[in-house]
Amino acid sequence: MARVAWIGLGVMGFPMAGHLSAKSRHDVTVYNRNPAKAAAWVDKYGGRSAATPAAAALSADFVFCCVGNDDDLRSVTTGADGAFRGMGAGATFIDHTTASAEVARELNAAASARGIAFLDAPVSGGQSGAENGALTVMVGGDAEPFERAKPLIQTYARAVTLIGPSGAGQLTKMVNQIAIAGLLQGLSEAIAFAEAANLDLDLVMQTISKGAAQSWQMENRWKTMHEGKFDFGFAVDWMRKDLGICLSEAERNGAKLPVTAEVDSYYADVQAMGGGRWDTCSLIALLKKNGTKSD
Repeated sequence: MARVAWIGLGVMGFPMAGHLSAKSRHDVTVYNRNPAKAAAWVDKYGGRSAATPAAAALSADFVFCCVGNDDDLRSVTTGADGAFRGMGAGATFIDHTTASAEVARELNAAASARGIAFLDAPVSGGQSGAENGALTVMVGGDAEPFERAKPLIQTYARAVTLIGPSGAGQLTKMVNQIAIAGLLQGLSEAIAFAEAANLDLDLVMQTISKGAAQSWQMENRWKTMHEGKFDFGFAVDWMRKDLGICLSEAERNGAKLPVTAEVDSYYADVQAMGGGRWDTCSLIALLKKNGTKSD
């Protein structure tokens, strides 16, 4: 059995680590900034908790991580009590945080200097995907540690793909978020238009979801969008963090993202409405607030 550690037990990390423990049968040691969350995880799944990332990662073969942002990631890896201090040569660090490609390359270099393999492996699928073990994982790094880590990642993923060298996983997640941002605004406008036209929205969605307009968001979220219910997944605050990463990277590589920038500004307006913790489909609430007719 491999020695495994997991750092970060938020809405994504808690169920992901649970699937890993239950399905791989490895003994998992967890760390969370809030110790009560780590204790709750141990009560539910077994294993043990540790007081610091370094202690959790001590002598581990694989260390998984899912935290908030670049600074959080630096803190739990290269900080004073960071995981890299507890890991030995030959171990692999798998990072599921959505972060910048820059920090992925930085930590890959720091890990390599210690003889540690580093994989940037952001995920798509949201909270429901984490809870159902059906995430999509896009990975940057070297092939050999990827192949060793892949069976463990597959305990909570339906698709795991090595995209390219360090940073490629994070860049692919940016592509994912750029695509979703424009899609959600288009879907919000489509639903608002159908409402204003007094169409039978159920019939409309049944019909167009069978054609070129079909998307996962349409099939799974049109009804909650129509009903104004926005507690079904990825929060606006998190999306704004991700889109900020996308826009910063675009400034570096020269890509033009006018729609993404516009949608990011709409999400800022949703935050100003008090919707920072609403899910990303809440763009439609902004349309209705700004005067779209709805009967």
